[in-house]
Amino acid sequence: MSDPNTPLPPEGWDATQWYEVQRGDSLWKIAQHFYGDGSLYTKIFEANRDVLKNPDLIHPGQKLRIP
Repeated sequence: MSDPNTPLPPEGWDATQWYEVQRGDSLWKIAQHFYGDGSLYTKIFEANRDVLKNPDLIHPGQKLRIP
């Protein structure tokens, strides 16, 4: 059974991983962790445009797709 608090991916999106934002996180740090290159944060931002309006404003508890 899926978590009802997890946002559904856009039609046709193949999200392979989810990450819950922790206190002190930034998209740069998350990209560094998953991709080894913080400058790829835009991939995460673009994959989460439905929940993020600004790449500098993420909040603990948000669940983000990691493409």
